[in-house]
Amino acid sequence: MSTYVYGIAAGSHPALPDGMEGVGDPARPVRILREGELAAIVSDAPDGLRPKRRDLVAHQNVLAEAGAAGCVLPMRFGSVAPDDASVTGVLAERAAHYSERLRALDGKVEYNIKASHIEEAVLHHVMASDPEIRALAEANRKAGGGTYDQKLRLGEMVAAAVKRKETEDADTVLRLLEPAGDAVSVGPESTGWLVNVSYLVGRDTAERFLGVIEQARKDLPHLELRVHGPLPPYSFVEPGPTGPAGTATAGSTAGAGAGAGE
Repeated sequence: MSTYVYGIAAGSHPALPDGMEGVGDPARPVRILREGELAAIVSDAPDGLRPKRRDLVAHQNVLAEAGAAGCVLPMRFGSVAPDDASVTGVLAERAAHYSERLRALDGKVEYNIKASHIEEAVLHHVMASDPEIRALAEANRKAGGGTYDQKLRLGEMVAAAVKRKETEDADTVLRLLEPAGDAVSVGPESTGWLVNVSYLVGRDTAERFLGVIEQARKDLPHLELRVHGPLPPYSFVEPGPTGPAGTATAGSTAGAGAGAGE
């Protein structure tokens, strides 16, 4: 039977509540494998696992429950090892690496921030702040809309100004938020987002971090800032050396992440 791995913790991590269930239908009981000074939070792996909502939520719920009792290095959804012995073998082989990561991430959570322009607001900002665009728009208006070439030129000027504003606003968001986090991990670029970035934040400083975001919303009203968190620190778990073939590693993924990659 393959073993599904939710996360890695210290060997002293408290036992999980009786009856805790994880992924699968029917849900598989969650258990702890201990090896030296480390432990892995696991269950049997169901056949044909896919990133369905029920299983994504179950994965995240296990990590949330385990993380409430102590630091856990979260695995991404879909991390499967051939069997329990493979998991404990990796724990033994990478004991120094995982122990260092547990110390570094103790008491910390992840917040994922995505920023996008509010289209109407940014267009208003561009028109109001660029005299050349404003003058051409007014000239076109007085000319009954302007010629095709004039309309095309205005559209190109607006598009270029919006693009510059995207770069400027992305830099501004990063500059404002970076000092409030302990570490930063830039996510993959995707259409529609100016910024997709995760911050490692101490639980005891999370309120201050969220306060900085609220201030950014006030200072940049033409931006939409979406906050996902607190999350397990997915983006700050380093895989470490490559283990035996087929063995899951911390931070690896075979499907969607449970929240951070939304």
